[in-house]
Amino acid sequence: MPEPKTPWPHAPTHQLAERGTYFVTASTYQKAHHFRSALLLRVLHRGLLTVTGQFGWQLEAWAVFSNHYHFVAHSPADATDASSLSTLLSMLHVKTARWANKLDATPERQVWFNFRDTRLTHQRSYLARLNYVHQNAVKHGLVPIACQYPWCSAAWFERMASPAMVRSIYRFKVDRLAMADDFEPSRDW
Repeated sequence: MPEPKTPWPHAPTHQLAERGTYFVTASTYQKAHHFRSALLLRVLHRGLLTVTGQFGWQLEAWAVFSNHYHFVAHSPADATDASSLSTLLSMLHVKTARWANKLDATPERQVWFNFRDTRLTHQRSYLARLNYVHQNAVKHGLVPIACQYPWCSAAWFERMASPAMVRSIYRFKVDRLAMADDFEPSRDW
């Protein structure tokens, strides 16, 4: 009997067989700062919002940076699984890479590396990740208050949710979340 294949350690296994709520992180190749300016961050931000909408994913929280992004989103309600996430991210990465490479006159450069996804099945984990994504710009030292970072959902969340909901989400501890976020985003924005 053949041994089961071990997944390649640098290519996470995407388990998208069930619809639900997912926490996603994507990284640029070698964590390079391909989205280092306000213009490039705006394009990546708008691209994320547009493409997730086109695929029917409902964003709850998002943050984009010069070398990575995070988001929490619900898969389409009419889908049987979450497999459209791979296609969605592929489209986002192709379009934003093409655009960044055109601006930098580097047409063949690899911009994106891979993405990690986690299906959130426990309410506390979901709420903690919402807080984590909203507060990520603060974690990286880019702004003192999350709503001041223009390429994340914190200001939107604070406008749209009730004050009680905002306080409740922002109280969730994120220090015990098991996730790699060793990115050092550029402060040039």
